[in-house]
Amino acid sequence: MSRMPLIDPATATGKAAEQLSATQRTMGATKNFARAMANSPSTLKGYLGLSTALREGVLPAGIRERIALAMAELNGCRYCLSAHTQLAPALAKLTEEEIEAARRGTSADPKAAAVLRLAVEIAENRGRVGDDVLADARTAGLTDEEVVEVIANVVQNIFTNYLNEALDVDVDFPLVTPRDHAEV
Repeated sequence: MSRMPLIDPATATGKAAEQLSATQRTMGATKNFARAMANSPSTLKGYLGLSTALREGVLPAGIRERIALAMAELNGCRYCLSAHTQLAPALAKLTEEEIEAARRGTSADPKAAAVLRLAVEIAENRGRVGDDVLADARTAGLTDEEVVEVIANVVQNIFTNYLNEALDVDVDFPLVTPRDHAEV
């Protein structure tokens, strides 16, 4: 059970209602993570702004979904891992094999693999990236814009991972449990 109320869009008022309505328009649904986030309408507004901006960026959906899967696995976030495992085939045309590879921080696609190495290094080392990982990303064809967007996607996903785990948000997708995190 979630540790914080999940704000019901049907009864929300004020800024929470505005942001939940924006969530519905932007994402097509109002899932539990957004209902939890609506306890701080400013936070939900910030999340929606970053999420929208990154969807309009240069990284394709397949790369963004792979980053989301890698971060959810790395951070042990059941909610995000469940959501992105469910959404990745439809949003990004990822196969089951690519979803599993992304959870391990790799890909059969060389550029996606370089992105994931960079993303995992950023997350594991709190932003400190080795010259070799950045060089590998460049060799795989990542531009300056793509490198910056990888960082932004890592941060966005860490935020949702931490929010969902800290608040124990009820998972409203078929449950997928991270490999190295026993069910609590």
